[in-house]
Amino acid sequence: MGLNILSLFDGISGAQVALNRANIEYDTYIASEVDKNAMEVTNKNYPNTIQLGDVHHINKYDLPEIDLLIAGSPCQGFSWAGKRLNFDDPRSKLFFEFDKLLNKLQPKYFMLENVVMAKESIQVINTCLGVDPIKINSADFSAQDRKRLYWTNINFNRDWGYSSLTVEDILEHEVDDKYYIEPKRTVEIINKEIDKLKNRQKVAYIETDSQANRIYTIHGKSVCLCGDAGGLGAKTGLYAIPCLTPDRVNKRQNGRRFKPPHSKFYTLTAQDKHGVLINNHIRKLTPVECERLQTFHDNYTEGASDNQRYKMLGNGFTVDVVAHILKGIKG
Repeated sequence: MGLNILSLFDGISGAQVALNRANIEYDTYIASEVDKNAMEVTNKNYPNTIQLGDVHHINKYDLPEIDLLIAGSPCQGFSWAGKRLNFDDPRSKLFFEFDKLLNKLQPKYFMLENVVMAKESIQVINTCLGVDPIKINSADFSAQDRKRLYWTNINFNRDWGYSSLTVEDILEHEVDDKYYIEPKRTVEIINKEIDKLKNRQKVAYIETDSQANRIYTIHGKSVCLCGDAGGLGAKTGLYAIPCLTPDRVNKRQNGRRFKPPHSKFYTLTAQDKHGVLINNHIRKLTPVECERLQTFHDNYTEGASDNQRYKMLGNGFTVDVVAHILKGIKG
């Protein structure tokens, strides 16, 4: 007999993908989600999902006995990239809906995922849930550097190894022109970064004497940008340089603009479309590449607009991390 699952803030149902990947049998999967685009993606992939809508209304439903309560509660109030309002942010207050249902339903298992946050906020959650979090970096399971905290009573294997996947492993071979940044913008972005970092020796660089050609060395790899108008030169080879905020000259986030080839990719977010510098061009990642970073199967979010796919994937779980945790249920 399978389990009954209740997933709060279900998003695109990464928890359901993880259950299947961990070979956990379940009879009923009940989801609480308010984003219609995310619900459509879930229903396309898992048409038997029972959708309850807003978490605040769950108390009015007659639920079966719940075996697993799982959630990735909204993190914007805790994130170091945001204003860090913590529990004063109404989105982060939604954690208390998870806590309320955990106490009411008394499931055998629970798991909560959230961002790395201030110690004071961690302590509040620890006190409510009665367990300390385990920090796991998605880099151990994927090509993405994504540190998250997991609170759970599931006794899972803590020796999970390390994935050798890097950004090159998740790239599509053929990419539509619409994902490429215009050449002039590429030149502006690289020149700005070189000017900013060359004195700090964060990015090595070389410039030719000719105004017709500019050749830079970024993290040991040659990048040829030809002409002031931004015409681009010969291919640079089979490597990709992760690029933060590829569609703006002035990036919004802190941190280095470029990472070395064969790196783990930047953390996906709901707001930003990160990219790569490859073959002397900067381009945004495709939605399929973002699916691969989050370890969903290709085209899982197909049918939604690109902007919605980026948002939903940035808000989602890294599936293989959650699947590893859930395998502890079988143990």
